Amino acid sequence: MAATESTMMALGTTAPDFTLPDTEGRLVKRDDLRGRPLLVMFICNHCPFVKHVAGQLKKIGDDYADKLSVVAIMSNDVANYPDDAPAKMKQEKANRGYNFPYLYDATQEVAKAYGAACTPDFFLFDADHKLAYRGQLDDSRPGRISSGNYDFQTNPATGADLRKAIDAVLAGRKPSNRQLPSMGCNIKWKAGNAPSYYK
Repeated sequence: MAATESTMMALGTTAPDFTLPDTEGRLVKRDDLRGRPLLVMFICNHCPFVKHVAGQLKKIGDDYADKLSVVAIMSNDVANYPDDAPAKMKQEKANRGYNFPYLYDATQEVAKAYGAACTPDFFLFDADHKLAYRGQLDDSRPGRISSGNYDFQTNPATGADLRKAIDAVLAGRKPSNRQLPSMGCNIKWKAGNAPSYYK
């Protein structure tokens, strides 16, 4: 599995705009989420790094539902990665029990605007939608046993790093500046559509 790190957008950056469809076909806009902190997560269905943390994504969505706006965005090339197609996204959302919108970035322009590089990639904005944290969920990673076979149990996800950042933002404090990049599978860019930061 290829391991790609976050680009680490500059802290204080305003959340880039988006208007994207969710798994029910409804449009979700960044400006609909004003008034409280915002967590934007770039994920997909098939990536083992995302599968490793999916339980924690659900728990974070549930635990902070009344305090934090949360959206997940899927930006992969679905022609070449059909497991990430919108119909499969709808199944994934239901199977995982996610209570937050799961949005489809068909043009990949939103991923580029955020400098998203991997799945999962996390961006936490304060109530003014200024970037307060970008980086890893925690220091856990899936273990590769063999091709297509991964160990998700030995080093389970806790969400510790992201939860600390969320708690700080909700308390009106800045998270620690010691922020480590997230790591995961690279976003699957369409042919000729990869951003300049893609290596």
